[in-house]
Amino acid sequence: MIRHTVFFSAKDPADIETIRDGLMILADIPHSDHFEVGRNLNTDPLAEAHVDLVVYAEFKDAAALAAYKAHPLYQKSINVVKPLRDRRFAADFPA
Repeated sequence: MIRHTVFFSAKDPADIETIRDGLMILADIPHSDHFEVGRNLNTDPLAEAHVDLVVYAEFKDAAALAAYKAHPLYQKSINVVKPLRDRRFAADFPA
């Protein structure tokens, strides 16, 4: 299994819900075994970068993750989110 985690920060805090809605488009892609979008509680005093939203998904293997990223809804989500986000950090790791 591969765990896929992506952190987003908004350029403007007023856009956080629009970014969240754009990320929720990804929930309709059928290749993940688990998918969620959450708003960061920002409770870590040691955090060096501000994160507003987190995408967490699980995939059975690298092929499922690749199929997820190749799905047309993935690009649709990017089209909504990218102009509004400041930073994006992603990590994929085996479980």
